Amino acid sequence: MRGIRGALIGVALLAGGAAAPQGQPATSSPAPAPPLSYLPGYLAADARPDSLVLLPPPPAPGSAAQARDDEAARAAIALHGSPRWNMATGDAVLSFPKAAGTFSCALGTEISEQATPRLYVLLRRTLLDAGLSTYGAKNRYRRERPFVSNGAPICTPAEDAILRKDGSYPSGHSAIGWAWGLVLAQAAPERADALIARGRAFGQSRVACNVHWLSDAEEGRVVGTATVARLQNNAEFQADLAAARSEIAAARAAGKRPTGDCAAEAAALATF
Repeated sequence: MRGIRGALIGVALLAGGAAAPQGQPATSSPAPAPPLSYLPGYLAADARPDSLVLLPPPPAPGSAAQARDDEAARAAIALHGSPRWNMATGDAVLSFPKAAGTFSCALGTEISEQATPRLYVLLRRTLLDAGLSTYGAKNRYRRERPFVSNGAPICTPAEDAILRKDGSYPSGHSAIGWAWGLVLAQAAPERADALIARGRAFGQSRVACNVHWLSDAEEGRVVGTATVARLQNNAEFQADLAAARSEIAAARAAGKRPTGDCAAEAAALATF
C-alpha cells in the first residue's frame, strides 16, 4: 500500500503535468489538496513555503557538488542489508499509525493516537505541510534519483516505478522529518537535541535507501525549516502544540515507554 507517501507523489504528479526531459525545467504548478482520506495540513496552499524560491538549482552534472553527491551515494550503497539500511526502510513509511512511533525513542515516551491524540494529529497535519512544500522545486527540476543513475538496490523496491516519476530534489521525507524534529522540540524542549538529531537522520535515511542524493536531503531540511517558521503564526497549530505539550507530560507521568528498540536504533544511527 502506497500510504501517505504515495498520496503526496500522486497529487504532485497531477499538479506538475507531464515530465520534462532530465535536466530541463518543467512548468511548475502548486500541488492540489490531498485526498480526503488524509488530514489536511495547517497551511493553505498559498501559505506554504515556495521551494522553487527558497532553493538553488540542484547540482549540475560534472560539478563538484554532484561529485560530493556521488561519493555519498557510494557510501550509502555499502549499507545494503545493514541495521542502518533496515532502519531506513522503516523511516520510508509515512503512513500512520506506524509513522507515529518514529520519534518515540527520541522523545522518550510513546507517541500514539491513544496516548497522545493531539500530538498524533500534529504530526499527521505537518506531514502534508512540509511534504507538499517541496513540490515547486521537484516539479521544476525533475531531478533523476540516484538508483536510476547507479542501478543499485533501493530499500523500497515496490515504489520503484513511483519514485522514477517523482523528482528527487529536494527530499520530501527530509523536509517532513526535519519539520517533525523541530515541532517536537517545541513540544518537548528538554529533548530538543535528540529530536532534531532524529529529524536529520530521518532525511539521511533516504540517502541510505539510495532514493535521494545527499543534497536532496540537505535542501529538504531548508524546506522543513521554512514550513515550521510559517506554522508559528497559525492558531490551529499553536493550539495543537500546546495540547501536545500537556499530553507528553501526562504520558511520561503515566509511565508510557517509547515503542521500539531504542538501543538498536541508537546503534544504527551511529553508523551513518
